Amino acid sequence: MPAPSTPSWRSWSPGIRVVVRRALDDVPADAPPPHYTDVVGDVLAVDDTGVLLRTRRRGDVHVPAEAIRLTKVVPPARPRRPAP
Repeated sequence: MPAPSTPSWRSWSPGIRVVVRRALDDVPADAPPPHYTDVVGDVLAVDDTGVLLRTRRRGDVHVPAEAIRLTKVVPPARPRRPAP
C-alpha cells in the first residue's frame, strides 16, 4: 500500500491567494446539504493544525486541517473600485 501523500496545501507559501473548501462543524445533523463553505484569501501561515488566511470580509480565518476538503490556488484579487 502506498504511503499517504502530503496534501498540496502544505506546500503553500505566505502571500499566495487560495480558495479552501472546508467542512462545516456547526451544522445540525438533520440540516440539508451542503455542509461545506469556501474561504478565499491570502495565505498568512501553514502548519500541522491547518492554514491561516486573510480574507476581505471576515479578516483572518483559521481553517483546521481536518476540515479541509478541496483547495486551489487562484489569481490575485482585482483592485477595489474607488468610491464615487
